[in-house]
Amino acid sequence: MSESTDHSALDQRIAAARAAVLRQVPRLNADLGNVKSDWKTDGSRVTETDLAISRGILDELAEAFPEDQGFSEELMAGEPISVTSRYCWVLDPIDGTNNFAVGLAQCAISLALLEHGHPIYGVIFDVSRQRLMHGGRGRGVWNGEEEVSALQSRLDRSSKVGFHSPREEGRYPGHGEAIVARCKVRAIGSSALHLAYVAAGFLDGVVDHNVKVWDIAAAVAMVQAGGAEVRFLAHNPFPLRRFDLNMPASLYVAGGTRMCSDLEAALPPFGT
Repeated sequence: MSESTDHSALDQRIAAARAAVLRQVPRLNADLGNVKSDWKTDGSRVTETDLAISRGILDELAEAFPEDQGFSEELMAGEPISVTSRYCWVLDPIDGTNNFAVGLAQCAISLALLEHGHPIYGVIFDVSRQRLMHGGRGRGVWNGEEEVSALQSRLDRSSKVGFHSPREEGRYPGHGEAIVARCKVRAIGSSALHLAYVAAGFLDGVVDHNVKVWDIAAAVAMVQAGGAEVRFLAHNPFPLRRFDLNMPASLYVAGGTRMCSDLEAALPPFGT
């Protein structure tokens, strides 16, 4: 495949991804706080809206690009699935379902395009700001119609750092205390938005220890396009070779290079 054809294939997928996500926004807005939720065996919440958005987006992309694979936490079951296609899609239909179910708008649709297992473009609809955020390799990061970029700051008491809670009992002891003591912590209930806000320069950094590939794939592409990094300290899911609901949760820090180094240094030693 020629370079020009590669660009055309990517452009077609990016346009289709943005359109597919936006088509689900009316349903997402209408259902916010208005749907019954159930609890899955892993303790996470799911609603009929999660399932409907998953089907709507992945069916639309499968029709347009039948050679691509599409994965969603809400539609997968059983054995892990090998990633065999050049391009695949990883979707979290509602990242922040706990917020969504009770009517809090800090949640998002998060759709990633991966090439050979690596995130190359992300599309995230931020419900709280009614804004489509997107970006990826060589194409910048966009907050609506505004091109944005990540901050290149150091960790200090004025830094705004996203943090995930709760953590698995007994794992990474002292991490919460170490971060809270050093900066202004933000915990909005959506891992995708934490990372997207780093890409857009709203947050200086993120520390997270309880996410899987569908939570972060789209925003990883955006962070990298925005001039920052996601530094995995345990269980790097990329390149994605198998989509597995039981994959181990990742531990990472994110931000500019100096922020990542500061955050990593601030965390107590841990085992993986």
